[in-house]
Amino acid sequence: MKIQKYVKDKQNKYKVIIDDEEYILYDDVIIKYNLLAKSDIDAISLREIIIFNDELKSYYESIKYINKKLRSEKEIITYLEKKGIESSVIKTTIKRLKDNNFLNDDYYLKAYLSDQINLTNNGPRKITASLLNQGLKEDIINEKIDAISSDIWENKVNKYIAQKIKNNHKSSAYMLKIKITNDLVNLGYDKEIVSSLISNFEITDNDALKIEYQKAKRQLEKKYTGYELSQHIREKLYRKGFNVYNLEEYLDEE
Repeated sequence: MKIQKYVKDKQNKYKVIIDDEEYILYDDVIIKYNLLAKSDIDAISLREIIIFNDELKSYYESIKYINKKLRSEKEIITYLEKKGIESSVIKTTIKRLKDNNFLNDDYYLKAYLSDQINLTNNGPRKITASLLNQGLKEDIINEKIDAISSDIWENKVNKYIAQKIKNNHKSSAYMLKIKITNDLVNLGYDKEIVSSLISNFEITDNDALKIEYQKAKRQLEKKYTGYELSQHIREKLYRKGFNVYNLEEYLDEE
């Protein structure tokens, strides 16, 4: 088989024409097999070169992927499979990444937990589910999660509750508690713990009641007046969970 042409390509690669077929080879391959000094090659050697080149491609693509952010072993495997890389090459790549410490699930787990705790509102259950989905072992995940102080989770929940109360301008106290509780459960926190912590907060209807009252009045006074208007406003605000006593007190003031 005749090597007809070499062309230096971008990103440390060469275009090599062999028997009128083009191959994109890494310069590591060119150097290892001393191809620049050869004018022909046999089929067995070419097959060996292609395999080695595929392994380099798999390895370098993995490093580029890891450099964007840390990855688990399962993430790397899935990424390479989507690129159509053969399983035998992927296996070699995973071993090389581990040997060179580019792939370390223990380190990945620690870094992932740190990011989740410091940069997100996610709780232990959601974090655990995500890590399981990324192929990490359940017993190791549970060990790391259990080692995290309960104060950390409670502080995150309290901060979330306080922020939601501060930003509330339309929900009744009753509906706001339900929404915050459901949100935190969906974020991976235990419902009993959330309920216990939210009970420590004073949540009032006052500001939201004024806003929702005026909104309901604007909508309903197009159809109703006097006592009938008041009754329809009451019904609308009751359905939204506003406290009966607070509502009647506000209506009396109006």
